[in-house]
Amino acid sequence: MRREVPLIFTDMFVEKLKPTKSRYEKREVNAHGNGVLALRVSPNGHKAWQYLYTLDGRDRRMTLGDYPAMTLQAARVAKNAAELARQLGRDPGAVIVDAREAERRAPTVAALAALYLEQHARGKKDGGARDGKILDRDVLPVFGAHKAEAIERRDVRDLLKRIVDRGAPIQANRTLAVVRKMFNWGISEDLVPTNPCIGIKPPGKETQCDRVLSETELRSVLAVLPNALGMAPASRLALQFQLVTAQRCGEALSLRWDELDLAAGWWTIPAAKAKNGKSHRVPLSPQALDLLARARALNPDRSVVFPSHLGDQPMVETAVGRALARNLAQFSVAAFTPHDLRRTAASHMTGMKVPRLVVSKILNHAEQGVTAVYDRHSYDSEKREALEMWGKRLVELGWVVK
Repeated sequence: MRREVPLIFTDMFVEKLKPTKSRYEKREVNAHGNGVLALRVSPNGHKAWQYLYTLDGRDRRMTLGDYPAMTLQAARVAKNAAELARQLGRDPGAVIVDAREAERRAPTVAALAALYLEQHARGKKDGGARDGKILDRDVLPVFGAHKAEAIERRDVRDLLKRIVDRGAPIQANRTLAVVRKMFNWGISEDLVPTNPCIGIKPPGKETQCDRVLSETELRSVLAVLPNALGMAPASRLALQFQLVTAQRCGEALSLRWDELDLAAGWWTIPAAKAKNGKSHRVPLSPQALDLLARARALNPDRSVVFPSHLGDQPMVETAVGRALARNLAQFSVAAFTPHDLRRTAASHMTGMKVPRLVVSKILNHAEQGVTAVYDRHSYDSEKREALEMWGKRLVELGWVVK
C-alpha cells in the first residue's frame, strides 16, 4: 500500500488546484503545534486560506483571506500570528473579529475632521472657519474617505506638493499646520495612534511682511481706487475703510451695522472677532463715516456693511485679495495686499509723531500685565485724535469717496 506524502504548499501547487463539483480542502502538514494551514476550493473556483486549530478541546477554524489577494507567503505569516495568539491563550478567531471591528470603527479623515471642528476648533476665535475652509478645499477631497490611521507621511507630502505645484506654497504651510493640529487632537482623544505630519517641514518659505506704501504710492492708489475697474464697489469701499481705520482686513470685511454707533462715531469690534480675544473700540473719522454712508446707500437692506455677491454675507479676505491682485496694474505701484494697508496706516501715523503706544492701541495689539486690564479704554481720545489726523493726511494726498 502506497504511503501518502505529507503535503507542503508551494506557489505552483496552490495555483494549479482546480475546482470540482463539490467544495474540497487541502491541508498542509504541521509538525509544530496543533494549528494547520488549509486551502478551501469552491466549485466556482474561489480559494480561501483557512487556519484550523483546537482550543479548549474544541476544533475551530478561521478564514485568513482569499487567494490570490493573499499570497501563500502572506497566508503563512497570518497563520503564524494566529498560532502565536493561540499559544498565549487567546482565541485567534476572536482576535481577528476584534481587529476587524476596531478597523470598522476607526474614523475616516472626514469623520476626524468633523469631530475636530465641532469639539475643538469651534471654540477658537473664528469658530474654526479658517481651518474648515482649508480642510474642505485641499484635504477632504483627497483624504476624506480614507481611514485616518492609514494616512502616512508620504501621503501628506504628496498633498503638500500638489498645493505647491499650483503656485500656493504658503497655503501648503497653512494646510500642513491644520492637518498637524487635527491629528494631534485626534491622538489626545484616542481616535488615531500617530500623527503623519511628524518630521514634515513647511514647504513654503515664509517672509516677514514689511510692505509700506509711500506717500507717492498712496497718491496713486487714492486717485485710482474709488473708480478702479474690475473691482466691485463693496471691495473698493472695504479697502478704503481698512486704510483709514488701520484695522485688520478680516475685521473690516466682517463689519456689521450693529457693531457701529454712527451718532457717537464708534466701531466696537466684538471680542469673538478680535485677534487678541478682547473687544476693541475704533474711533470713526469723518472719512470713515463718509465711507459707511456710501456703503449704506449701496446696500441699504443688508446687515453686513461690505456684502459679497452671495447676499447678506460678508466678503472673504481671499476674494478681496484676488480682486486687488488682478487689478494692480492700474494703480501704477509695486504689488501690495490688503494687509499692507494696515501696516501703511500705522507707519505713516508714527511718522506723523503719533506716539507708538497710541498706534499700538489703535491696532489693538495684545498687551501683557496689569495695565492690560485697567488701561483698555483710557486712550479713546488719543486714538480719535490720531485717526482724525490720519484722515486729514489722506485728504491731503487725494482722498476721495465715490
